[in-house]
Amino acid sequence: MPAATDLAKRERLVSLDLLRGLAVIGMIIVNEMAGMAPPVFPLLLHSHWAGLTIADVVFPAFLFMVGVSIPLSFKSKERVDYSAIAWRVFRLILLGFILSNIFWLSKFSSSSWRLFGVLQRIGLVYGACAILFLKVSPRARLIVAAAILILYWPLTYVPQLDGLPTDLWVRGLNFVGSVDRVLLGAGNHIYVPGLHGYDPEGLLGTLPAIAQGLIGVATGEYLLRTQGPVRLRTLAIAGAAMLIVGILWGFVFPIVKDIWSSPFVLVTTGIALLVLSALGYLFDGRPMSGWRRVVEVIVLPFGINAIAAYALHEIAWSLLGWDLLQKPYNHLLHYIEPQIAAFVPVGLFLAFIWMCMHYLWRKHWLVRI
Repeated sequence: MPAATDLAKRERLVSLDLLRGLAVIGMIIVNEMAGMAPPVFPLLLHSHWAGLTIADVVFPAFLFMVGVSIPLSFKSKERVDYSAIAWRVFRLILLGFILSNIFWLSKFSSSSWRLFGVLQRIGLVYGACAILFLKVSPRARLIVAAAILILYWPLTYVPQLDGLPTDLWVRGLNFVGSVDRVLLGAGNHIYVPGLHGYDPEGLLGTLPAIAQGLIGVATGEYLLRTQGPVRLRTLAIAGAAMLIVGILWGFVFPIVKDIWSSPFVLVTTGIALLVLSALGYLFDGRPMSGWRRVVEVIVLPFGINAIAAYALHEIAWSLLGWDLLQKPYNHLLHYIEPQIAAFVPVGLFLAFIWMCMHYLWRKHWLVRI
């Protein structure tokens, strides 16, 4: 993903890379906490269905940053290589498919393959937002994003393809889930198996994810044309407005990550904007010394090589089961609560990923997926 150092060559907005880095760190922690023996803090696990936890916020923040990065990475719309965009989308989808199906690829009889996943959604959102950025005016893009979010609500109420009753407050009982079940087969090629099965990164849920990316595109364009304190105030006001509207809308259209509901998009984008404005106030244009330097050294390596960090953690996840990480955890269970002890092996695993990313950062190597 393009680094924020491309920003108009006027100033380096460290806040962009920091938010991306925090999102990747959050995604790694959430995924590894899910692999720990219970109990762990519920806020670090995804909601079973309706609702919102810290775990539910990190991936949307990353998708938002995918959109923000697009205006910053295309210096000239007239000299764009569209084949390069298509090739990058293909690479992200292919890598995502491999990471989603490591066990199946090693032994076909061990499990069923899964079509969708995190990197596949990132690739589709990036491709759609990049093309719309290059071909459609800013106003038209915002209209497209608003139309998607508004029309997605009645779409979820369309009668299910497999004849099950519709209830948006019950896991899987909606048209979005039924499309996954019919196209991919319940329990075969989707993440959540069973009669009410679906894929949380499924086909129709990609539409509001694209809308979230388009809001990020608009944010990136705004950052390019404005400077000074007014920029941060505007981001904070926009974030607060989205958060409030999303919460209110959530009373009638539930906030559900697994179908990427429209209120979920507004709430998580609002949070991302508020965090981005706070990071801008704390870091942009300020000397990187003292505690700021500490944060930069820890977080920026993840933000600069975000996809590489995520891919590495998907490949190396089995390290969490090593005695080297589990022995301290089992020992600490005699002295502290298991929810707290779980941070030790997960923290050690995260430190390993950080060491790899820090080496790339120190060498000024950018891994482009």
